Amino acid sequence: MSILSEFKAFAVKGNVVDMAVGIIIGAAFGKIVSSFVGDVVMPPLGVLIGGVDFSDLAIVLKAAEGDAAAVTLAYGKFIQTVLDFLIVAFAIFMGIKVLNKLKREEAAAPEAPAAPTKDQELLSEIRDLLKAQQSRD
Repeated sequence: MSILSEFKAFAVKGNVVDMAVGIIIGAAFGKIVSSFVGDVVMPPLGVLIGGVDFSDLAIVLKAAEGDAAAVTLAYGKFIQTVLDFLIVAFAIFMGIKVLNKLKREEAAAPEAPAAPTKDQELLSEIRDLLKAQQSRD
């Protein structure tokens, strides 16, 4: 089997195509989540916590000399990124929790029993006739 035919077999497998679609949809969904968190969740949260921003916290390891910029350990950006992640994760968790609840309610809704098929009706009649015949004997 040539390399080209092996690559073709690999590239058109369902798993690869499914993965590609998942990545594309995931990227688009990431934009939705970022907008939700940045535009809907963060403004009220910022008002509640007083606009705390850790991004400016840093330790200067080496001061600026001449044209060389200062070397800093920007731990505040890391803290802010972790907090942003936790907020995004919690927002997604709550959204998924609501979706799961709606799915459970939908699944719990009683379905009307299906009408018997012609075959089932015929078998029921045969059963009833046999029972009637046995009770006469």
